[in-house]
Order: sequence, then C-alpha cells, then structure tokens
Amino acid sequence: MSEATDLEAYARLAGTGPYGVRPGHALITMVEPHAGQERAYNRWYEDDHFIAGAMAMPWMYAGRRWVATRDLQLLRYPAESAVARPVTSGCYISTYWVTAGRYSEHLKWSVGINQRLHRDGRVHHDRTHVFTAFHGHLATVYRDGSDGPRDFHALNYPYDGLVVEVIDTAGPVQRAKLLEWLCARHLGARLSGSPAAMVLVFRPHPLPADRMSYVEQVAGVDTRLTLLWFLEQDPRMCWDEHFTGLDSLVAEHGLGSVEFVAPFIPTVPGTDRYVDELR
Repeated sequence: MSEATDLEAYARLAGTGPYGVRPGHALITMVEPHAGQERAYNRWYEDDHFIAGAMAMPWMYAGRRWVATRDLQLLRYPAESAVARPVTSGCYISTYWVTAGRYSEHLKWSVGINQRLHRDGRVHHDRTHVFTAFHGHLATVYRDGSDGPRDFHALNYPYDGLVVEVIDTAGPVQRAKLLEWLCARHLGARLSGSPAAMVLVFRPHPLPADRMSYVEQVAGVDTRLTLLWFLEQDPRMCWDEHFTGLDSLVAEHGLGSVEFVAPFIPTVPGTDRYVDELR
C-alpha cells in the first residue's frame, strides 16, 4: 500500500462514524512500579507512554494521571480486596476518555501501537498492572445539576482528587439493580453538600485475546461497576466525613459488595513530585 493510499484511509476514517464529545468509554489503569523503579517508571510513563501509548491514539481525547502517596494508600478499604492484593497495591492510576461509539476502532489501534512499542523497546517492564480495563460509560450523576463542568471536562478541569470505587455483584440482573439504586437514590444524596462534583459509573469490557501478555484478562465483566468520584478538595480533608462506610451502605441494601475504595491526588506533569512518598 502506498503512502498516498495510507493518507486517504485517514480521511475516510475521519469522514464516517460517531465523533461526539461524550465519554462513551474509559481506560482505567492502576499500576504498581516495582520497588526501586518508582522514579524510572514515572519518567517513562509521563515522558513517553502517556503520549505515545495513549493520547496520540485516535478517539482517546482526554487523559489524566493520579497518584496515591503512602498516607492515601492507608485510607483504602476493605482490607481484603478483590481488586488489589494487598489493598495498598497500585500507587499510580491513569484515566482516559474514549469517544462514544469508537471503542472498537480505538482498541485495534491500542493493541497495534502497544505491540510496536514492545518491539521497539519502549515498554517499562518493572511494573505490575493491578487494575487495568477498558470500561463502558453507564451514567454520570452531578452534584450541581447543569452548573459546573460536564463529564467530558472531568479530566481537563483541575480537580484536586479522585476516589475510585469498585462494586461487585452476583450477576447481570443484580448489577442492573445496583445501577438503578446508585443513580436514583444513593449518588445524588451522597454528592449533596460534599466536595465531589460528579460521579461517573462504568462497567468493564473484556480485553482482546491479542492484548499484551503482562496485562491480565478483566474480572467482573458481567458483574462489576467502577465509580469515579471527582473531588474539588484533597481527599484527605474529607475522607472520614464523606467516603468511609460506602461498603456498609451497599451491603445493607443487599446489592453487592464494595471491593475497593481508594483516594488519589493528581500528579504534576513533568515532575517527580510524590515519587519519594510512595513507600
């Protein structure tokens, strides 16, 4: 295929299909750099992978990195987590939005570019993927109604914190009931008067068979919900009042089990801030 033909293919792809602004999908990837590799991992991810392995891809239009220093890791619960073992594992998390209706196209590109990066020696192997999955967006609940940033702004607006909550259910029917309860009753009441401006709710997609070998297949495809809470305040300042006891609330209603509640703060791009506070 000639270079001219390749360029024409770009025009055809851009000229058809969805191109809205809503976050139809998300990539959520929580990683633990191996001991002694924290600084090298941080520099590789920010200086290369965040761009070449994510933001340069078609249909991935927003991204942000977050970090959990040791004191933030120690706030996580439950102690016995189905997501992270130990529950403190996974000190960096990256969140990305993918255009609605473009997941299949993006995934093809993602697999291809990551295979190329691997061949070219541009992958930092001294890390463990603790929780990595593409997700489908199910709902967004806002604290302030139509005022304030929308969900498609969430990774660009300078939020001071992120709380990741993962809830497991017994099956698809129970997950649907949980989603209804979250959106109709729980999240709006929880957001009211809190420093959280919005919550986005996602379900995980299975990873393709040709994914990179160091990334495990996704658990809970039919049973799990992942919630992202975006905070206008450092989570340490509001943790006890607003984010403890989420597991008890879900359990009391018999809708599932909260398997992970974890606070993060944003990284400072281009710096190694917080690298010395991870252990």
